[in-house]
Amino acid sequence: MPECNHCGAHVSDQFARVFADEYGHIRACPNCSANAGIAEVSKERAHEA
Repeated sequence: MPECNHCGAHVSDQFARVFADEYGHIRACPNCSANAGIAEVSKERAHEA
């Protein structure tokens, strides 16, 4: 089951297909970031890693 690499929360397969990077990492989810900013937060966290 896919999970957020930032907070460990479970996410759906559909969410993972949309927001995971090319390595399958999900750096932001609805549990640890605002829904409207998931893509932006994910990019910021990927840049910081």
